[in-house]
Amino acid sequence: MPKVAAKHVVKSKPKLGQHFLSDESAAIQIVDALGDISQCTVLEIGPGRGALTGLLARRARRLIAVETDRVLAAQLRMIYGLSNNVEIIEGDVLAIDLNALFGPKPGTTRPGLSLPNEIVRVVGNIPYFLTSDILLRLFEFRKYFESLVLMVQREVADRLVAQPGKSDYGLLSATAQLYGRVEKLFTLPPDAFSPPPKVHSSVIRITLDSQIEKLQVDEGRFIQFLKHSFSQKRKTLWNNLKSAYPTATLKRALEKANVKPTLRAEALSLETSAKIFRALTNVSVNN
Repeated sequence: MPKVAAKHVVKSKPKLGQHFLSDESAAIQIVDALGDISQCTVLEIGPGRGALTGLLARRARRLIAVETDRVLAAQLRMIYGLSNNVEIIEGDVLAIDLNALFGPKPGTTRPGLSLPNEIVRVVGNIPYFLTSDILLRLFEFRKYFESLVLMVQREVADRLVAQPGKSDYGLLSATAQLYGRVEKLFTLPPDAFSPPPKVHSSVIRITLDSQIEKLQVDEGRFIQFLKHSFSQKRKTLWNNLKSAYPTATLKRALEKANVKPTLRAEALSLETSAKIFRALTNVSVNN
């Protein structure tokens, strides 16, 4: 899980498999990718030794940094203890209460008065083995977030930006693109980190723009449909879906959507997948 090394934090031996970013120009690029954050709240996932944190603290209206490493979190609290706009939280972004952080506070509004959510942008060098879990959690709480700038493994970045019809296009691609516009910004080699990881790393930006309403689908059930569609990547759409839907229902839905059963899910756009899903729903209701 790449982190960014700061000069102010003691360089203790990584305990959690971290690889700290040592390229200062890359740190600036990452923060620049957030845009103007002078009026924004920034959620930093995995500040590590804090070089990103320093840049963010100078630019952001409010910074909340979540770090799982107890020692690193304590060191960051010492550094930013007097900074009014910085809050260091020791914890796991998969477990912390995001509603408590960003939702309305009890007693702050009168009954019937609804205030808009604060603008939150997310940045982080996330643990690569938790990329999908963290993305799904951020998507779940997307009402709070405007954009995400994250460092991930290069191969994962390629999957996130892959378009239908490409071999890299899969469940992760479809899910991410269901919730936002995905860009691959730049790639860093292993020697940009200390210690160097065994993989290249890429920075991606996801501008949150949910397609759920536009596609006219039930969010939870459509996600399940996508999981079934991509359950075995080399199998046809028919073979992947036949275990989840009655044969007659599936046949009628594919015919209604004008989709050949011999196609694979990787060949279908989100719009086409949604058309099949809606047809399956309508056929089931009418039966």
